[in-house]
Amino acid sequence: MHNSKKSSTFAVEQNNETMKQWILIGLAAMLIACQTKTQTTMISETTIQQAVSSVMAAQPDADSNMVERGAKQVAALWRESDGTAEDYKALVANSYISTAEEKKLLYDRMAFILEQCGQSADRLNNTLQEPTTLLGKGDPTQVDWIISGYSPMAHFAEDMFANKIAHICVLNFPHYTLEEKNTLGKEWTRQEWAYARLGDVFSSRVPGSVVANYSQALSEAENYIAGYNIMMHCLRNEQGEQLWNEPMALLSHWNLRDELKSNYAEAKEPTPNPSLKGRELSRERQEMIYQVMLRIIRQEIPAVVVNNDKLLWCPTSNFVGGNPDSGIKLKVDISREPDTRYQQIINIFRAGQQIDAYRTDAPTHVLRTFNEDLEIPMEEIEALFTQLISSDEVKQVAQIIRERLGRELRPYDIWYDGFKSRSSISEDVLTAETQKRYPNAKAFEKDMPRMLMDLGFASDKANAIASHIVVEAARGSGHARPCVGREQPARLRTRVGNKGMDYKGYNIAVHEFGHNVEEVISLYDIDYYTLAGIPNTGFTEASAFLFQERDLEILNYELGIKNDANEDNSKLLIQNSTFDMIWGMYEIMGVSLVDMRMWQWLYAHPEADAAELREAVLAIAADVWNAYYYPILGEKDSPLLGIYSHMVGYALYLPAYPIGNLVQYQLEEHLAKCATPEEWAKEYTRIYQQGSLTPDTWMRGAVGSPMSVEPILKAVREQL
Repeated sequence: MHNSKKSSTFAVEQNNETMKQWILIGLAAMLIACQTKTQTTMISETTIQQAVSSVMAAQPDADSNMVERGAKQVAALWRESDGTAEDYKALVANSYISTAEEKKLLYDRMAFILEQCGQSADRLNNTLQEPTTLLGKGDPTQVDWIISGYSPMAHFAEDMFANKIAHICVLNFPHYTLEEKNTLGKEWTRQEWAYARLGDVFSSRVPGSVVANYSQALSEAENYIAGYNIMMHCLRNEQGEQLWNEPMALLSHWNLRDELKSNYAEAKEPTPNPSLKGRELSRERQEMIYQVMLRIIRQEIPAVVVNNDKLLWCPTSNFVGGNPDSGIKLKVDISREPDTRYQQIINIFRAGQQIDAYRTDAPTHVLRTFNEDLEIPMEEIEALFTQLISSDEVKQVAQIIRERLGRELRPYDIWYDGFKSRSSISEDVLTAETQKRYPNAKAFEKDMPRMLMDLGFASDKANAIASHIVVEAARGSGHARPCVGREQPARLRTRVGNKGMDYKGYNIAVHEFGHNVEEVISLYDIDYYTLAGIPNTGFTEASAFLFQERDLEILNYELGIKNDANEDNSKLLIQNSTFDMIWGMYEIMGVSLVDMRMWQWLYAHPEADAAELREAVLAIAADVWNAYYYPILGEKDSPLLGIYSHMVGYALYLPAYPIGNLVQYQLEEHLAKCATPEEWAKEYTRIYQQGSLTPDTWMRGAVGSPMSVEPILKAVREQL
């Protein structure tokens, strides 16, 4: 996962996959000023016009429309603590800049301030969070868990409004709506886009205490998830049999899902139970992981088995027993985990409600997520998702999977991984290779220039990009922490075990590497600082997916079929890749719909407690399942779509993933036209040098067309 790009109400400094680019437009997340909840401006229309007239009298060549736009936006943000109406008029008269040269000087200074403040805060935040996010830093203390939710930038804008820098910025770089950006932006120069993005920074005022409270709620949820491990070697089936031989701690949901996917390749390793071998063992493992997931979603999992390798647990019967070495018979344990999973969501929602009170222009987290963070209205996103998951093309791909597996599909086949070339290779074989190459995080870091050169980047460019990325062993799942300023490195974090980086950790690392490469290019190769980054988190996910899809290529693993010149094999590779892409979209779009509808339910039931939310999520997940998945995967009312940890700790982040999938596919189609790896790398670089334009503008500049599900549906039809 990755860290998100921006928000006009809060800066997301989360896991994985979530702190991305919170400087830039993300600083708007912390835009704070007075502690009063009133948003009614004390500046009358008459006062505004008087201020505009004073500017035009002194600067007759100024654009009156721009003067009025800036003056009105300053008035809307003016509070009693800022001064009187006369103070307002004086600020407008004395601070408006009409000449291009002076405006560019002001922009450069504002960009410098934002970068310096942002990266200084990021450096402090990163240092304070190390015990809770990284391995090798000792066991976190109570104080470490508390300080990990501290936001050094929470009161930044409060100071900027108090000293009037924010007012001056708004006056000279006013905010544009999404509709205006998508229409007027077609004719804008790069400089005009940069000015418009600066106008997004101080577009709202939310008290620092409110922002800090929200940041704390996110951090606590992230910490809850980061410590939610299932000890697979301690699991037993109903016959008391052990299915995983070696000690294995899997984080929910990421590692559980990846382990389930890895078992589409026949298990080769020895097992304590000789009666279970090969495909039979793989299938039973998948069924057991599915039962674990259901227990987590329903909050039926015994509290004592989470992150505990001292007890045995049968997920099917929900029995718990003694130490794995004791041979004690399993017995019933009715002490389920309290509704902690859902309480984390409630806590984030409550903290978000405090922000709502100061955002009458966007009074819900749902509106802010889609209209400001993603810059794609929710209705458009939902229409795209439902178009694909209800398509005939998905049904036809499901039939192919059914034939390949030789059985009726099960709910967990939503993660079918058999279209990938690596699915024919046991994960144990891949893990042996990755552990040999990457005994520690630094070994991966040292190998990054070689990886980039293999993808087509020139040696000087590959070394330059890699020099701005630091690799670290993560306590939780992997994530990418961006370089907020050019004096701070991007950080790649993934799990590294005592024996080295297993294949799951490597696959995550390559995903995060894709984030980091985009982050470095879209910062260091950008022409204006406020254009650094990407339109929204989905677009950095697209980069991560591009790299992750090439994980074995980067590993230089000989796949046979991949390197075979046989035309039929080449066609099969293209076909499998297309089917794999749409099946992955089918899964994540349903998960995202559950996340979206959960947040809508929260706003419809603002007083709900954790138990009520749990029941609502189960119902929502079942409704989406029954509508789009039950006819294909069976098991009516399955709540499986509610398993994603993002729903708990990342506050409506999930829709970014399928957006990333759609963007990735269109980029793959476009990049496939490159004749050589060198051309691929150059075109990739050009695309991500566009920076943080709106999604529609960025896509047209990247591939010449808007984001759509039609390209992938068309490709599937052609392959079928």
